[in-house]
Amino acid sequence: MPQPPLPPELHAHEATDKQAFQRRARALQSLWRQTQGYPCGEHRSRAGARPLGSRLPMPWAEETLANFLTEEIRGVVRAEVLDPARSAGKLYGKPRIFNDLLSSQPLCFNLFGPLQRDLGLASQLVAALTGGRFTAVRAVDFERSPGRGDPRYTDDRSAFDVFLSCETAAGGRGFIGVEVKYHEDLTGPPAAHRDRYDALAAQLGCFRPEALPRLRAAPLQQLWRDHLLAGAVRLVDGWDDGLFVVLAPRANAACAAAVAAYGATLSDPSGFATWSLEGALELLAAHTDADWPRRVWERYCDFDALDAHLAAYQAAAAGGAER
Repeated sequence: MPQPPLPPELHAHEATDKQAFQRRARALQSLWRQTQGYPCGEHRSRAGARPLGSRLPMPWAEETLANFLTEEIRGVVRAEVLDPARSAGKLYGKPRIFNDLLSSQPLCFNLFGPLQRDLGLASQLVAALTGGRFTAVRAVDFERSPGRGDPRYTDDRSAFDVFLSCETAAGGRGFIGVEVKYHEDLTGPPAAHRDRYDALAAQLGCFRPEALPRLRAAPLQQLWRDHLLAGAVRLVDGWDDGLFVVLAPRANAACAAAVAAYGATLSDPSGFATWSLEGALELLAAHTDADWPRRVWERYCDFDALDAHLAAYQAAAAGGAER
C-alpha cells in the first residue's frame, strides 16, 4: 500500500529509502521524536545542512542519551558504551548510536538493556523463544566478539550485536548470538571474502555445498559470517550449545526475504533461528508488569499510530483544500 503524503514538519522523506518499510520506519521514528518534544537533527552534505526528522542533534543527543527510553537503559549505556574500559575494542558506531533514531544499536539497548538488569525476565523470554532449549540467561553482553581478527574464529572483525550466555536444558553452557535489524534491508556490499569462511563452513557441515556462491554475496553474506562466528565460538571455546539468531520486525519484508533465503541454504538449521521484534515484546509484556516493553513497542512497532497520524493530516489537508 502506498504511504500517504508525509507532514512536512516530520522531515521524514529521504530518497535513500528504497523499501516501503524503510520509509514507514523513518516516518514512525520522526513522529516519535516529535511526540517526545525532542529537537530535530540535521543531515549535512556538500549542498549544506537540512533537517532530518529521524535524527537528533549532537552533542545534545550524547549529553542526554535521549535515544534510549528509560533511565535504567541509559544507565546500561553509560556502563557499556561511555565507560572507556568496558567499551574498549567494541565497535559502537558514533555518533549514530546517540543521534540516529533508526539505528539498530540503540534498539539493542532499548530491548536488551533492561534484561541485563533482570536476568530472571531474560530467562523467561529465552526459554519461551527457544522452546526450552535454553532455560536460563546468566549474562547479557553487547557488541561481543571473541577476538577481532583472530584466525581461530572468522579472521575478521565480526561481532554479535547481543550475546546471551545461557544454561541449556541439560544444565550445560550455551549461548545465543543475536543480530538485530530494524530498517536495514541487507543489500549493502559484502565484505571481502576470506578463505577462513570456506574452511569453517566445511567444518560446521550445516550448509548446502551448492549454496556457497550465494552465501558469499549480498544479501546473505552478513548472516553467513555471523553464523560462522557462532559456530567457531562453540567449537573453539567449548560451549555445549550455541545458536545464531536474527531479530527483526515482522514488517521488514526485505529482511524477512533475506532470512528466508538464508534458511534455504542450510542442510542443518539447528544452529539458526529468527525472532520477531513484535513477538519478543509480546512475550515480555506477558511476563512482566514493567512499562518499558510497551514503550519499546510504541517507539518501534506502533505503525497504527503512524497511520492514524497520516490519515488525520490527509483529512486536514483535504478539508483545507475544500475551503
